[in-house]
Parts: sequence; C-alpha cells; structure tokens
Amino acid sequence: MLDVVNLALPFFGLIFIGFACGKLRKLPDEGLAWMNFFILYVALPALFFRILSKTPLEQLAQIGFIKATALATFGALALSFFIGLALCRGKIGDATLAAVAGGFGNVGYMGPGLALATLGQEAAVPVALIFSFDALLVFTLVPLLMAFSGSVRTGLGRALLSVAGSIVFNPLLIAAALGVVAAAYRIEPPEAVDRLLQFLYTSAAPCALFAIGVTVALRPLERMPRGLPWLIGVKLVVHPVLVLLLLPLFGTFSDTWISTAVLLAALPPALTAFVFARQYGTWIEQASSVVLIGTVASVATLTAVMWLVKAGALPLLRLG
Repeated sequence: MLDVVNLALPFFGLIFIGFACGKLRKLPDEGLAWMNFFILYVALPALFFRILSKTPLEQLAQIGFIKATALATFGALALSFFIGLALCRGKIGDATLAAVAGGFGNVGYMGPGLALATLGQEAAVPVALIFSFDALLVFTLVPLLMAFSGSVRTGLGRALLSVAGSIVFNPLLIAAALGVVAAAYRIEPPEAVDRLLQFLYTSAAPCALFAIGVTVALRPLERMPRGLPWLIGVKLVVHPVLVLLLLPLFGTFSDTWISTAVLLAALPPALTAFVFARQYGTWIEQASSVVLIGTVASVATLTAVMWLVKAGALPLLRLG
C-alpha cells in the first residue's frame, strides 16, 4: 500500500499545490493561458509523438482494444447524457455537457504520467490509443449534439465543419497521426530533436497537474448542483467497470494493457467539460463543480484502482 501512496502522492500533491497557489494568489484567469498553450500545443504532442513513433506498427493495430475502450467511453457518455436529460428537464445542450463531465476523463493531462509511473513504459501505447479515440469520439459528438440542441444557431453543415475542424486541428491528434506515420516508415528524428522531444514530454505531466489545481481553484463552488454525485459516480466507478467487462469480449490482452485501460477510465472528469461549457455559454457552474468535486473524490477511488493494479488484482476481478 505504501508503494501506491508513494505513486499517487506526487500526482495529487501537484494538483493540490496548484489549488493552494490559486487560492493564495489571486492572479487573473488569463495568467493560465500560456501554460495551457504550452501543455496542449507543445508538451503533450511531444509526448504522444515520441511514444507512437517508437512503437512497432503491429502494436498500434489493436482494433479489439480500441473497440472495447471506445465503447466503454461511449457507454459512460450515453449514461451521463440520460442523467443530464433528467436533471436538466430535457435540455439537450446541458445534457451533452453533463455527458462530457461523466464520460470523458482527464486522459490528456493526468493519464500519461500516471499510467507510465504506475505500469512502466509498456503502458505508453494503450494510453496513446485510448486518448486518441476517446478524443475523436468526444470532439465529434459534442458539436453535433449542440447543433441539434438549438442552444447554438448553426445548421448541420456548419456543425459538420466544426467537427472536422476540431479533429483536423487538434494538436494531440495531429501529433498522434505523425507518430503513427513515423512508426510505419521507421522515421527517426535526429538525436538533438529526439532529446528535445524527451525534454518536452517530461515536463508535460507536472505542468498539466499544476494547471489543473490552479484552474479548479479559480472556479469556486457556490452550491452543489443537483445530480452531481450521479455523474461523478459514472465517471469514477461505472466507466472503469465497463472497461473491465468489455475488454474480454473483444480479445485477449496483456495484464498491463487491461490495467492501463481501467486506470485511465477511473480518472476524474476532464477540464474539457468546463471548456465546452464556457464555449457554448451554458452549464458553466455545474461543469466547474463536477470537475472540482470529481477531482477530490478521485483521491480515494483512483488510489484504490492503483492499489488493485499494483496488487495484480484487476485480471482476477475480470475473470471472476
């Protein structure tokens, strides 16, 4: 158990250091802009490119794994969407944001560092696959559902263009695609470039975790929104259970790949929910609350999942 605490403490410690800094120093929200830009457009793309470019192509063609994890994410999104419909009196726009809060975890900011620290370098490929296809799913569904909700004045054509733009210009997906191309053609960057990429990707997790803490601190919780525990329960409990149940139906995978998928599914709600809420001008307070409370609650649930992973108990649960 001490090993798990030693693994979890630096990650949650950085989040809470960021949270404390955000509370102690009342700096404007705009102060995070360049840090978020560095994380999203520089550090994390370097991480995903380097992981995928150094992976044999046959390891990337795990179609069954992609199907199982994407279907589990879709299940969590769908369940959260219907919870949102019930809570928001049938408002499709608000329910869509509730779906993101309950179905899309912090796989970009927390996932790579946590999985690699817990499971080692073998976890790198499943992390990249899960992030890429979960992001494709979310960035496709949200603009379409928001277009049909009537909360934004746009037609189907413009919604489809928005979907295409969110995919084509997503820096993480671009980096992942370039990494696959480099792996396919065995392209190796010069040593100086490779060392620069390594330097950048090692900075991704600390900066991202600190930014999470500061961002959450700047979103004060004035009241507990209705139904918040249900959405957090879907994200922290139902999502990892779905992954554990679905993986055996789509193939046989190593314990490391199973553990990585469950660990990433158990991550707290991503800040993406709040970003979308602010973009569309609705459900902002609720999205902020889910991210805040979900992150705090995940200290217990995610630590428990990490303990199961380190104890080698997840495959036993799957077979039982």
